[in-house]
Amino acid sequence: MSQNFQAGDFLIFQIESGYGLLRILAIGENENGTVWHLAAYNEMFLDIETADGALADHQSLTISYPHLALTNRAFESTQTARMSNAPLTENELKNLRDWETNPQRKVSDLSVRLLLGLR
Repeated sequence: MSQNFQAGDFLIFQIESGYGLLRILAIGENENGTVWHLAAYNEMFLDIETADGALADHQSLTISYPHLALTNRAFESTQTARMSNAPLTENELKNLRDWETNPQRKVSDLSVRLLLGLR
């Protein structure tokens, strides 16, 4: 991956009619490789500038999926670009912490678009 992503990064991805936002909660490892922990937002944007403006007050964004755990293959199947970075709060990390303590935790090999019901 050509970009140096890190926890707290806001990522933008394109769908047919606009753009969506993701947030990296953590990047981990398991026996199968890299695991990407993401949050996904409800808001969709017609252009990158509008998405960038929304990130100026990112607390007003609404979360559709507070935690998604993806394989590296699943994460890389959707092209993303880093928009900005902001410190994560404990509230934003709660679902990740719950996943970490769940003995039946799963890592999805489905793309972000499929998990979000987007094509």
